[in-house]
Amino acid sequence: MTSEIHDSVATAESAPPALPAIEVAPAPAPRKGRHPLLRHKTLYLMALPGIVYFLIFKYAPMGGLVIAFQNYMPALGIGGSKWVGFQHFVRFFSQDTFMQLLVNTITVSLLLLIFSFPMPIILALLLNEVRGKVFKRSVQTIIYLPHFMSWVIVVSIFYVLLTIDGGAVNNMIVSAGGQPIPFLTDPNWLRPMYVVQEIWKGAGWGTIVYLAAITAVDMELYEAAEMDGAGRLRQTWHITLPAIRPTIIVMFILAIGDFLELGFEHMFLVLNSLNREVADIFDTYVYITGIQNGQLSYATAVGLFKGLVGLLLVVMANKLAKRFGEEGVY
Repeated sequence: MTSEIHDSVATAESAPPALPAIEVAPAPAPRKGRHPLLRHKTLYLMALPGIVYFLIFKYAPMGGLVIAFQNYMPALGIGGSKWVGFQHFVRFFSQDTFMQLLVNTITVSLLLLIFSFPMPIILALLLNEVRGKVFKRSVQTIIYLPHFMSWVIVVSIFYVLLTIDGGAVNNMIVSAGGQPIPFLTDPNWLRPMYVVQEIWKGAGWGTIVYLAAITAVDMELYEAAEMDGAGRLRQTWHITLPAIRPTIIVMFILAIGDFLELGFEHMFLVLNSLNREVADIFDTYVYITGIQNGQLSYATAVGLFKGLVGLLLVVMANKLAKRFGEEGVY
């Protein structure tokens, strides 16, 4: 008993002294700071030019859409022009021109979605596999260059290559014993040529978004897949593509919004009297009827219809994306 008491006393004496209790002060309550607009004023100042651009060139002109329901006369102005309701819409939908424009626009838009939309994704995946930094940057620079060319230059380059009178492509066909092909005037060649021009001009620039999304992929996933014996193709299919799928969905929704908005300049430059039956789309029709023929109210009605269809398509595509578990645009 006495030995046990001595042992406990020795243990108590050899034990380190107890540390004083540290009182943890409660976390201070979040102080009410300035308004978020003031706290992040630098970011808002950087975004100010873009905001002003959209306000001036996108939102302010929407007030002029009221002339779609008027028989607008520039001399009388919006306030003095006669109100005609949906007369211009009825006229547009009842004409045979409507079906021709709709078929031409939808056909070209579908071709762009099938062939042009996937090209930036494919290029980004291929560039991601390039290991040489110098070669990779050189390729990126080369494929970015067409984006900075205007459509006038792009169409002119293709004109020089494809024209019957001394075009490089037709010269090669003739040298091989064939007959020259009227690429620029044959209606059957217009749509393929249009899609190729769109791909050549925009595919390289479109890779920027997808390359940025690929850089966010965790490299440990590739290392784990490589240890499991997965090759580069399987890594791309099972890791890279699922990782950038949200970005692809967002870009697809934005492309759907421009389904009827092919752009006036490009198609107008390749349009001529021989291929008009397949080249006339909503954008060129608005320009011809509104600017050349002076039917401003009628052209505005056509443009309003095109914009409403684009808005409806964006809403539907966004809801469909959310139904499948994606984030969507909003």
